[in-house]
Amino acid sequence: MIPKGESKRMYIIFDTETTGLPRDYNAPISDLDNWPRLVQLAWQLHDAKGKLLSQGNHIVKPEGFTIPYNAEKVHGISTERATREGKPLQFVLEDFFKALEKAQYSVGHNIEFDINVVGAEFLRQGLLMPFEAKASLDTKDISTDFCAIPGGKGGRFKWPTLTELHQKLFGVGFEDAHDAAYDVDATARCFFGLIQKGVQAPAEGLQPKDVVYEAPDLEEANFAQAKDKQQEAAKDVLRAAGRADISDLSDVPFTHLHVHTQYSILQCTSEIPALIRQAKSQGMPALAMTDHGNMMGAFQFVKEALAQEIKPILGCEFNLCRDRKNKNTKDDGYQTVLLAKNKAGYHNLAKLASYANIEGFYYVPRIDRDILLQYKGDLIATTGGLWGEVPFLILNVGETQAEEAFLWWKTISGKIFTWS
Repeated sequence: MIPKGESKRMYIIFDTETTGLPRDYNAPISDLDNWPRLVQLAWQLHDAKGKLLSQGNHIVKPEGFTIPYNAEKVHGISTERATREGKPLQFVLEDFFKALEKAQYSVGHNIEFDINVVGAEFLRQGLLMPFEAKASLDTKDISTDFCAIPGGKGGRFKWPTLTELHQKLFGVGFEDAHDAAYDVDATARCFFGLIQKGVQAPAEGLQPKDVVYEAPDLEEANFAQAKDKQQEAAKDVLRAAGRADISDLSDVPFTHLHVHTQYSILQCTSEIPALIRQAKSQGMPALAMTDHGNMMGAFQFVKEALAQEIKPILGCEFNLCRDRKNKNTKDDGYQTVLLAKNKAGYHNLAKLASYANIEGFYYVPRIDRDILLQYKGDLIATTGGLWGEVPFLILNVGETQAEEAFLWWKTISGKIFTWS
């Protein structure tokens, strides 16, 4: 006899594409600044035997955020396309909730991430959390011992990726990963495959052989739609590069403002005298020294530069974290290059370097905004490299957040130099 309700068990398998990754995977859903924005949400609702009852697949129209470059590279959805084709967030959440409330179990691969992303969007809309009454089934946890892939922590097996699980179950990988609809289809196929293999128990009253996955009809994948546009854009870049004329720059003086020396331990081996000689040979009128988190090479650098009639510019590349005194969570922060305008600025750099190593050291020497604001006088902030705050936000979070960060830096420093 089938227990009451078991014959009507339903599973909702869902997946998301987002603007990026959270800073802290252990942060609560209520930390809305931590969790990325939703770009695409897809789901399939199945009964206990694998029959497809309904499906949904929506791109979200971005409101108050943009889709960063690195996220677009992952899933193929640009801000322009999402603005053109996307649905309002509230509509997407309401449509998803209609299917979710019918299910007893939510299923996904690394489902905790997707629950947090979608849950954060519900909270941003002022809606109640929809997952609290749902049991969740994570195919990566269910299949870890089944896949038996070495390399996990403590001698245990590592969690399989969705592709690895699909390969184990069916002998082939799957294409179009990082399109939420295709990932849902692959996850659902794997989930019901695990039931058929006896790895996951079916609903009471059913045998594994009773379960047969019914696949949906899928639209063209994200990357297939974006492919032609991306290829044409790449051709435009190459054509522009071929037409570039840099002959007018031959007499323009150049000064390198982001330079590491042998005092950037495990990062660089360049000796200061050799750097100065190289700068001199290339006609540089000045040179900066911006070692990681310390000013130990300052005296030798200034001495050698003046001897070669090159203007020395003292700087330092700091790791700017949220709280330098917090040693509970690894937070390397953003790599932030600061340059001294004068002697007073040098003194402030030395102070910051001392605090970075004495108070802030946790894996790396770190400062935070509080200590920076105390010793910001006579310093010039730069956007630094790809791990600087502004470039990182442009590539990984969004242009809106990058602009907010840029304006904050401009306010405190008065000058910002940028380079690639």
